[in-house]
Amino acid sequence: MFDGLAEKLNETFRKLRGRGKLSEANIQEGLREVRLALLEADVNYKVVKDLIGSIRERAVGQEVMASLTPGQQVVKIVYEELTNVMGGSNSQLVFSGRPPWSIMLVGLQGSGKTTTAGKLALFLKKQGKKPMLVPADVYRPAAIDQLKRLGEQVGVPVYPSTDQMNPVDITHKARISAGEYGCDTLLYDTAGRLHIDETLMGELKAIKARVSPNEILFVADAMTGQEAVNVASTFNEWLDLTGVVLTKMEGDARGGAALSIKSVLGRPLKFVGMGEKLDALEPFHPDRVASRILGMGDVLSLIEKAQANFDQEQALDLARKLKKDEFTLEDFQKQLRQLKKMGSMESLLRMIPGLGGKLKKLREMQPEEGELKKIEAIINSMTIEERRDHTLLNASRRRRIAKGSGTAVADVNALVKNFVETKKMMRKFTKGGLMSMARGGLPF
Repeated sequence: MFDGLAEKLNETFRKLRGRGKLSEANIQEGLREVRLALLEADVNYKVVKDLIGSIRERAVGQEVMASLTPGQQVVKIVYEELTNVMGGSNSQLVFSGRPPWSIMLVGLQGSGKTTTAGKLALFLKKQGKKPMLVPADVYRPAAIDQLKRLGEQVGVPVYPSTDQMNPVDITHKARISAGEYGCDTLLYDTAGRLHIDETLMGELKAIKARVSPNEILFVADAMTGQEAVNVASTFNEWLDLTGVVLTKMEGDARGGAALSIKSVLGRPLKFVGMGEKLDALEPFHPDRVASRILGMGDVLSLIEKAQANFDQEQALDLARKLKKDEFTLEDFQKQLRQLKKMGSMESLLRMIPGLGGKLKKLREMQPEEGELKKIEAIINSMTIEERRDHTLLNASRRRRIAKGSGTAVADVNALVKNFVETKKMMRKFTKGGLMSMARGGLPF
């Protein structure tokens, strides 16, 4: 997400930081590069124009010129304006009135509504809600069966719709019977089309009138860029949306839709889909995303992921071992297993402040997903003493380990090298990074 934009903006700000004192001329030059980077990321033209105008107004004034670190001050301004254009703060789901609460998921066919319904059910379940999935798409083959399978996977009930029923009746009857299922939140997976038509909109308006949903969320594929924003605008005219969910944000999406939606639509981006797994739905935090785009990391999201996947005592034990230089291959293996639960290593590294410019080197160090099994096999072929002290691994031991794990000596050598490099970086980060970050906040 935002890879190309982040690289270009960081290059621009590196130049500004290196200039010492800034003049209006080189600020304008920097903003020109920022504008081009945003347009290449498929951000709406009017949004870019307004954003650059706001940044320019602040950047060429006393706020920057009088600063002791003008280059960093410009970055701070860009961070604040980017955050504002994306909505300022996280917009949470609204649960007003008496339960059962209702959430309608709408959008074109193929946007990911059904999968998003399953992900959202799991998200709400973790928040203490008791959701029920309601299949209201009776036109697409196997749509009802797909939602039933998702319900089984996340452990929530699914209303027994059939393709012979009327979608408006389905949603109404599901609302009436929610109490029988012990549910307080209904997620309506509505029908989509390959393109907008009046029949579809009429049906969605009828469902809205019948169940008075607390939320109407438009689900769009982030890969479609500004087209997603345009389609969302049409849906908003018909249904008065309350928010947007962008799917497939983990792919090659340039991020333009995410940066444009709030300004163009006047509705917040509430969630982003970051993968195919059912737990890969994240609340959208404008400030955190702006921080990631500008290479400042995203410590809060990293902490939240860690809290969800790491045992606190294990984390404290790891910190102690790193501090005392007692981190072993055995610990390395445990951490790899935990990291697999949190997502790709690169996505985690991007959340760490100051590592933006080192990602190329870190990519070379991190194993491919398929390599993790090989790493485990190599470590499992070591003796306990070897796992706890890698310096024992001489040539003959490495040959034995390679033979025992069904790998090559070169694979064993590569693992040991990566372990040593990772250990150095983690130790350096533990000593200075987290403490200085905690004291100083965002590294503007």
